[in-house]
Amino acid sequence: MMRQHVTLLAALLIAHSALGLLIAAIVFVSVAGGGMLSGDAEAMLITGTVATIIGGFFASIALPGLIAGFGLLSFKPWARILAMIVCILGLLNVPLGTALGIYGIWALAKEESSELFRG
Repeated sequence: MMRQHVTLLAALLIAHSALGLLIAAIVFVSVAGGGMLSGDAEAMLITGTVATIIGGFFASIALPGLIAGFGLLSFKPWARILAMIVCILGLLNVPLGTALGIYGIWALAKEESSELFRG
């Protein structure tokens, strides 16, 4: 039964992280595109820098969840630890991250699920 919960958690982490990467791409294109539309070289430099920093920030937040999700699908021991960290940090992301974090902590803290990662 816990195998299904871990697989569902993996799918949810991948979907949530993919959404975060999509947001990073939209922010990057919007901010950098705004500077490009102005045609001003200085505006393009500033908005390009800001877009890279903000987009990179959102991407760096999303990538650990994506990696953890794919690791959970293979039941890698390191993925359980990474997913627990991602879920704990996700508690601060109200409301979706909080729900995903609670579910993830519940699913991964069970003794039955820890046995899945031992082999």
